Parts: sequence; C-alpha cells; structure tokens
Amino acid sequence: MKKLVLAIAFIGMGSFAMAQQTTTPQDRQARAVEMKQKMEQKQQERLAEMQKDLNLNQSQVAQIKDLQEKRNAERKAEFEKNKGDRQAKMQEMMAKRAQMDADMKKILNPEQYDKWQADRKAKAEKMKMAMKERRMMKKPMNTGAADVK
Repeated sequence: MKKLVLAIAFIGMGSFAMAQQTTTPQDRQARAVEMKQKMEQKQQERLAEMQKDLNLNQSQVAQIKDLQEKRNAERKAEFEKNKGDRQAKMQEMMAKRAQMDADMKKILNPEQYDKWQADRKAKAEKMKMAMKERRMMKKPMNTGAADVK
C-alpha cells in the first residue's frame, strides 16, 4: 500500500512539473521558424563543404542546390499526401487504446485498475524522459572551443 501511495505521489509531482512546461502556439511557431533556419544553414554548410572537398565549380554547386530543393519539395509533398493517413492511424490507435482501457476496467477491480493506470502512466513518463535524454545526447556539447578541421 505504501508503494502505491508513493507511486501516486511521484506521478502527481511529475504531472505538476510537466504542467509547468506548457508551450503556446506562438512558442511552437517560433521554434519551427528557428528549426527551419538551422536546417537551411546546415544545408548551406554541407554544400560549401562538398564544394571544397570535391572541388566543384559554380555550375555544379547550382545544379546540386537545385537537386536538393527538388528533393525537399518532393519530400514535403509526400509528407502532405500521407498526412490524412497518419491522422486516421492516430485516431484508430486512440480508439483501440480506449477500448482496451474499457475492457481492463471490466476485468480488474477498482484497486487493480487504479494501480494498472498508475503503472502505465509511470512507464509512459519513463519512456518520455528516456527519449528526452536521447535528444539531449545527440546535441553537440558547447565546450567554447571552435571546431577545428
């Protein structure tokens, strides 16, 4: 019983902490613009590196840039084409989750159901934190020293 109370308390504290980290649509939009700028900058840097490494002339650089832009447009079109499929799959997944939840509620007694719910939330939070840590590990460390090549 003590473990259950502790687990619920930790989940409650985690939920409270997560509630403090809400983002507004303006924040998301600003972040999207920032990410787009970073992506364009990285693309330009890669192109400049290719030009230097492969000793490309201006015509070749222009052709490669056109090719990259064409590929990005194709990728974006494919993304938009599949957007409806993704939304339908997400709704289907949510319906299946709701059905499983209802079935589990029928099978388990109220105490078992509450514990099952708490365990699911704890596992989801653990997975969320692990994914967040992985994203942080991928980011380059700011050591203050410039990259030397």
